[in-house]
Amino acid sequence: MDSWRKLRARLETNKLPDDVDDGLERLEDYLQRWRSVRIIYFTMFLMSLGFSIILTGIWPYLSELDPNTGKEFMGLIVAANPLGQMIFSPIFGWWGNKLGSIRLPLLISLGLFTIASTLYSSLELVEDNVKYWMLVSRFLIGVSSANIALCRSYLSSATRLSERTHAVSMVSLAQVLGFIIGPGLQALVTPLGRQGYVWMWGGMHVNMYTASGWINVLMSSGNFVMFLPFVFQEHKIAAREIMVMQGGTSERETWKAIKPNYLSAWTLIVAFFVLVFNFVLLETLGSPLTKDMFAWTNDEALYYMGIFMAIAAIISLVTFALIEPMCKWFAERFVLIWGGFSLMVIGRLLYIPWGPDPPKLAVAYNASANLSSSDPIYLGCQPTQEWCSNLPALTLTQFIIGFALTSIGYPIGVTLIQTIFSKVLGPRPQGVWMGMMTGAGCLSRVMGPVFVGSIYTRLGTYWTFGFTSVMMIISMIWLLCSK
Repeated sequence: MDSWRKLRARLETNKLPDDVDDGLERLEDYLQRWRSVRIIYFTMFLMSLGFSIILTGIWPYLSELDPNTGKEFMGLIVAANPLGQMIFSPIFGWWGNKLGSIRLPLLISLGLFTIASTLYSSLELVEDNVKYWMLVSRFLIGVSSANIALCRSYLSSATRLSERTHAVSMVSLAQVLGFIIGPGLQALVTPLGRQGYVWMWGGMHVNMYTASGWINVLMSSGNFVMFLPFVFQEHKIAAREIMVMQGGTSERETWKAIKPNYLSAWTLIVAFFVLVFNFVLLETLGSPLTKDMFAWTNDEALYYMGIFMAIAAIISLVTFALIEPMCKWFAERFVLIWGGFSLMVIGRLLYIPWGPDPPKLAVAYNASANLSSSDPIYLGCQPTQEWCSNLPALTLTQFIIGFALTSIGYPIGVTLIQTIFSKVLGPRPQGVWMGMMTGAGCLSRVMGPVFVGSIYTRLGTYWTFGFTSVMMIISMIWLLCSK
């Protein structure tokens, strides 16, 4: 017990760090401010988890609830989440600005998140139109996760300029962890099986499909408590810091006197859209591309892509840790362009095939042949894609190197765009602007799968990766021209 007390005493902060001991805040305010920032980290983690934890279970769950539902409707269910987030992010941002506080919007959004997750886990109790209720539940999850705009806005107002890069890196890391851990949690509850357990007189079914939703309910309930007044205290220091630096007397008058560079702000929003779009496209296209180019079976594509994603996650985590030190050696703008965008550009260019021969062509599946769909003759580039016989194949070396470069460039880009964006806007309330930034990322998640179906399937790899390479190059040149 004494050892525990000594450890706690050693870890406790007894005085303000030297670099922030400038009279702007007391030690108590500093501790409360950073406690609130860490609650924001957890909220961002939970919103990412809420999207990713059910992704691998949606199709089998929907198939059992309504066997007549096709994959096209499943695509609508997956897209409902980012669509709801895209529509409501600017609204939540405006609401937070209007109130001057994020507490009420966040409490309501977390309450909605809890209700929507409960609905998802209770779909077995619904008798009619179950697929539409699942669609509603995922849309409401998206609406509630629009509070990400509020979280980013608060992060900008609750951190000093010297703390901003670290805070945005950590919140980006929290989001990545949410996307990584979600499918893992779904895998952990799979041993519950289809039957699982029935509690509360048949009103609560806990099985391998519904457990992920109940995990969301449990965690969002805890997150709701975190935002109650006795835990979460709002401390906005950004405007006060700028006021002191400029010798002003009023925080409001100080930020109103500073006019943000709107061209730079919109440049960063577009750059964020381009960056996320390219990442989502690769994530969506990974399995179909490897099956077409390398003649992998479904099992091989899932297995190897799982390995690639796990290695990419580790690379991304290391990259997040290195962003802050890199920004101490070089200007954030140059780290963004040369460390983030340039690697993404090279990664896209590498995906333009240079193989000596076309990919192996598959034979159209024929059920009467009494062969498994994974038989070697059915593996390879599908005959319905006319470009397969005319274009060279992507090599495995190209794929691996391009994937690795993306795993490094994306974390750098997405973190520093948000960091620089918050600094460009200055100390003003940023809810609406952060809503637009969040909406741009959501639009990428909606458009990525559509792009795969309309460009890759019809026109092939040259058009897909040629177009995205040009998109990245133009964005990079525009960033170089915009200070």
